Amino acid sequence: MGAKRQKTRQLELAFPSESRGEAPMAGGRGAEAPAAGRGAEGPADTAWLMEEVCQAANVRKAYQAVRANRGSAGIDGMTVEALLGYLRAHWREIREQLLAGTYRPQAVRRVEIPKPGGGVRKLGIPTVLDRFIQQAVLQVLQRQWDRTFSEHSYGFRPGRSAHQAVARAQEYVRGGCRWVVDVDLEKFFDRVNHDVLMGRVAKRVRDKRVLRLLRACLEAGVLEDGLVSPTTEGTPQGGPLSPLLSNLLLDDLDRELERRGLSFVRYADDCNVYVRSRRAGGRVMASVRRYLERRLKLRVNESKSAVARPWERKFLGFSFTRHFEPKRRLAPQTLERFRDRVRDLTGRNRGVSLPQRLRTLTRYLLGWRGYFGYCETPAVLGGLDKWVRRRLRSVLWKQWRHAKCRYRELRKRDVNRDLAARTAHSRHGPWRLSDSPALHYALPDTYFAGLGLPTLTAGATA
Repeated sequence: MGAKRQKTRQLELAFPSESRGEAPMAGGRGAEAPAAGRGAEGPADTAWLMEEVCQAANVRKAYQAVRANRGSAGIDGMTVEALLGYLRAHWREIREQLLAGTYRPQAVRRVEIPKPGGGVRKLGIPTVLDRFIQQAVLQVLQRQWDRTFSEHSYGFRPGRSAHQAVARAQEYVRGGCRWVVDVDLEKFFDRVNHDVLMGRVAKRVRDKRVLRLLRACLEAGVLEDGLVSPTTEGTPQGGPLSPLLSNLLLDDLDRELERRGLSFVRYADDCNVYVRSRRAGGRVMASVRRYLERRLKLRVNESKSAVARPWERKFLGFSFTRHFEPKRRLAPQTLERFRDRVRDLTGRNRGVSLPQRLRTLTRYLLGWRGYFGYCETPAVLGGLDKWVRRRLRSVLWKQWRHAKCRYRELRKRDVNRDLAARTAHSRHGPWRLSDSPALHYALPDTYFAGLGLPTLTAGATA
């Protein structure tokens, strides 16, 4: 309890309560009116949003979110651990700049990470301070905007998940929409038109200080190879505001698809429209492409978009069986990425001890199971479990190295003399022998379970 009180006291020192004259009173002049319902374009009275952003309760919550998310430092090198001390010393000055509309974010740091399907994804990592300010703005704007977004939108929204999106898609397929218009936007986060996006923001926000801050975040520039380059388009992935702004821009697409009465699911920039025939799918694909290019200045990735059967496409790592009652299954690409990662973690030549290898593998399996355990094909998960344990038997057999050591280890595990001798002196390789009766007896599934290795079938959807 003492540590908790000390932490609360530190936050209070960093974000002192405002005096009565610094922000409008609730219910008084300038107080925000209730947000409009779904479909309304006009903003409520949002002329005092920056005061709400800077309220002590809001910034405390923003700090806690940034600290929980951790993340690497931006171009100034400040870490998440150093943020509280910096805010304790400089928050009053930063707050005055925000309220005056003069705060300017720093450039983001370019980081490239490999995409699962090849290529790289370019992230823009803001400084820790800028992430904190973006988070404070996000909390205020999301509270107002989220309830106006489409019921068909699931990405980066409170109380919504990828699993819900997949379940909705499954409902459409079950309902007879046996064709899907799979729309993939080409480099969406890198090609968002700033003017188009800020036009949508200005319809909802009257506070010009917030508008200037959002524009400054979009145009802060990117530090790459020691040089800062200006950014004239795109929303940098890596900042808290990017998902909300992307949802705002693509809300126009949601409204258009709803107006046409189409069955669709959107998760961030991944949009699937479900129709009853290939011909209808072709018409929808052509019209959606025209709408995105003309109205939102976005381009469809022709190589990754298609009109096809749902079981021929993947959606958020899943696909569906072609049965009358379709089941959620793992997409082939998901299975291949899983095997590639496990091969990397269980490589026989890595020179890593079994306990250390199991700790890393366990973390990966638990995270993978938490998401992909939502599939409805437990037999596939069971097959992956068997494959993982065979990989580990192969690793141990390789580590035992010589016939004398292998014989000794097999006998230690109660394998009879004759079988242990024949297996230890076999000329077959580790992978072949990992499926032998001797190794199954010496290293059963219960052995790995005792070491804490989880199974993928535990908790999976039946």
